[in-house]
Amino acid sequence: MKVVGISGSARKGGNTSQMIQKVFSVLEAEGIETSLIELGGKSMRGCIACYKCFQNKDRKCAVDNDFINECIAAMDEADGIILGSPTYFANLSPEMKCLIDRAGMVGRANDDMYARKVGAGVVANRRGGSIQVFNALNAFFFIEQMIVPGSRYWNLGRGLDKGDVTNDVEGMETMEVLGKNMAWLMKKIAD
Repeated sequence: MKVVGISGSARKGGNTSQMIQKVFSVLEAEGIETSLIELGGKSMRGCIACYKCFQNKDRKCAVDNDFINECIAAMDEADGIILGSPTYFANLSPEMKCLIDRAGMVGRANDDMYARKVGAGVVANRRGGSIQVFNALNAFFFIEQMIVPGSRYWNLGRGLDKGDVTNDVEGMETMEVLGKNMAWLMKKIAD
């Protein structure tokens, strides 16, 4: 089994990636392979509504001049997907929004290619606005017919500067429980 985590932060190695890595530590202890993709520093744009993915049905976005198709391929190959975003003005990062819009369209165009995969969203924030981000990530999972495990709290972590989130004890515990629940669910589905 394999889980891909995609950090939608513009800051590589930042709080969002560190939260995903915390979930990964639990998944790896359960024998699940993990890989992290960071969108920071990558050039990308949103969906242009060309609908060529519905015509081509090749599990790719027809716009092939950026990084998104690599993400879509990794999501397609994985059994579980973690999407992480920092909170930008009470919303997703633009990088994560690009990924969701384009990967979502490709998924729907290709016979619901993410259906019944396990999906989990994690959100880094400084203070507030993160529930809207969490809801947007979950909306992607639900419309793609994915299965979403819970944790002991919403999958949020607080921090401003790189590494601050590791001092959020409750946030890190939430990531640990999320990892346990995700591993359990993936193993049950595989049985």
